[in-house]
Amino acid sequence: GSVAQGSVVRARWPLRGTAAASAAPGHPRHPAGPPGALRDPGSASRPHVSGEDDLRPHPASTRWYPSTWARRAMIRLEGLSKSYDSGRSHAVRDVDLSVAEGELLVLLGESGCGKTTTLKMINRLVDPTGGRIFVDGEDVSHTDPVRLRRRIGYVFQGIGLFPHFSVADNVAVVPNLLGWTAEDTARRVDELLGMVGLPARDYGSRFPAELSGGQQQRVGVARALAARPRVLLMDEPFGALDPVTRDGLQDQLKALQAALGLTIVLVTHDMTEALLLADRIAVMKEGRLCGVGAPAELMAAPPDDYVRTLMEMPKRQADRVENLAGGDR
Repeated sequence: GSVAQGSVVRARWPLRGTAAASAAPGHPRHPAGPPGALRDPGSASRPHVSGEDDLRPHPASTRWYPSTWARRAMIRLEGLSKSYDSGRSHAVRDVDLSVAEGELLVLLGESGCGKTTTLKMINRLVDPTGGRIFVDGEDVSHTDPVRLRRRIGYVFQGIGLFPHFSVADNVAVVPNLLGWTAEDTARRVDELLGMVGLPARDYGSRFPAELSGGQQQRVGVARALAARPRVLLMDEPFGALDPVTRDGLQDQLKALQAALGLTIVLVTHDMTEALLLADRIAVMKEGRLCGVGAPAELMAAPPDDYVRTLMEMPKRQADRVENLAGGDR
C-alpha cells in the first residue's frame, strides 16, 4: 500500500513483528482481525470473489493488507452483470467485488474479458442489466448519471483533451461546469498542474498538439482530479505510451494516490503494470471474476490455472531477459 496507508497501521498498532503486534486483540494479524475491517479475500472452497461482508484472508495466510483492512468500502459491486443481447450471452456475469477507501485495485485480464465494461458501469457510462453498484454508500442507479460522473474522475487511453482549449482550460472544464468561481478554478488548475509536473506558468497556455503523449496524459489525469473526486477510474491510461514515459507516470500515479487519498480502479492487460501498481488485483476471464487478492498472495497461491499462468508470465519474461544478458539463446 501507500505510505499514507502504512501510517494507519503504525498509528493504531505496535510495530509489525513485535510480540505486542502479534498478540493484540483486534490487530490485523490477530486471528480475529480488526473489528468490522475490510480484509484481503480468500476461500478454500471457491475463487477469491469478494463482497463487502466476505473479505477474508487466504486460509494459508496470516497476512493482512493495510490498504483494505482498516478502510470501509468506497465501491461495492453486487451480482453485477451486463448483456447486450437480452441474456443470450454476457460481457460481465455475477461480479461481486468491494474496493476499499484509498485502495488501488487493478482489473486485469485479456481483451474481451469484461474489465472495461465493469469499469464503465461504475460511473454509468454503461448501465448494468443485473446487480447493483454502490459508490460511497450510494446506489448509483438512484443517482443522476451526469452528477455521478462529475464526482468520479475518469482517465482513458485516448485522453480526449479538447484540441482548441489550452491546457489550463482543459483542466478547468469540470470546475467551470460546477459553477466554481474563477479564482477557485485558477487556484485548482495551478495546484494540479504542479502536482503532475507541468507548472501552469510553463504549460497552462499551451495547446494539446504542443505536448508529448506523456504530457497529454498528465493533463488528462489533472483534468480528472479537478473537482476533487474521491474515486478515480482509469481505463488502460498508459497503454499507448513508451516504456520510459509509462514508468514515470506509474510512479507519479502512486504518489498522487497517497497524497490525495484516492480510491482508484485501473484497467490493464499488462501483468507487470498490475503487479507494480496494485494494492489488490481482480482477475477477470470471460466476464467473471476468477481471482482477487494482493499481488504477492496471487503469485504465491493462485486460485486456478488461469491466474497461475498470468502470475508466472512476468517471471518467465524476466528469465528470458536474464538469459539474453548472459549470452544464452
